Amino acid sequence: MDTQEYHRLSVIIPVYNEGDKISSTINGLKQIDDIEKIIVIDDGSSDNTFEEVKKNNVDCIKIDKNRGKGYAIKEGLNKIKSEYYIFIDGDLGHTSQEIESLINPVLRDGYDIAISRFKELDKKTGIGLVKKLAKFGVEFYTGNSLDSVLSGQRIYSKKALESIEYIPDRYGIEVAMTIQAIENGLSIKEVNVDMSHRVTGRDIKGFFHRGKQFKDIFFTLFFMYKRR
Repeated sequence: MDTQEYHRLSVIIPVYNEGDKISSTINGLKQIDDIEKIIVIDDGSSDNTFEEVKKNNVDCIKIDKNRGKGYAIKEGLNKIKSEYYIFIDGDLGHTSQEIESLINPVLRDGYDIAISRFKELDKKTGIGLVKKLAKFGVEFYTGNSLDSVLSGQRIYSKKALESIEYIPDRYGIEVAMTIQAIENGLSIKEVNVDMSHRVTGRDIKGFFHRGKQFKDIFFTLFFMYKRR
């Protein structure tokens, strides 16, 4: 017998080494009355992320090793049932409360998906090439253009999620889900938010991180082409 508790609005937070930010991110979400359930998926962190999450009295699943953002979100989806789902990154700190701006479009105005549109980032962050690839992929497959194709701050209705068949394990998740949502005729609302998150620097670590993003998105787009 299925004994999973059903919620109206749940939050899934995939995290990797966000011990210094996750508590304030959770506390920001706790200020939103509509949210009934918060679950954190620790994707193999090597810092104190898991311990920090447990201090905040929310559910946390610890994955044995780093398997990817998409994998972590799928683990969360396997653990909870909800009418609406929020996906949100763990490094937003108290600005996670801004996700409230996305709730009305989906829960009350009838949109299937709402996506946060961040203020323009400083070009020195180096995200430009990755974003260009992601936007190109969406336009190539759908003929549509979205500003916030890489944003991980999203709300989906249950119907929207059920229509999406392919969720890649790593950084290609937002691109893949956006393409499928448009192809399936789902309504998407982009919402301006005043959120802030950890900026990837221009050092070796930063370039390595962006390289992984680019590679994951490229192969996600290639895989989606082959499966047609």
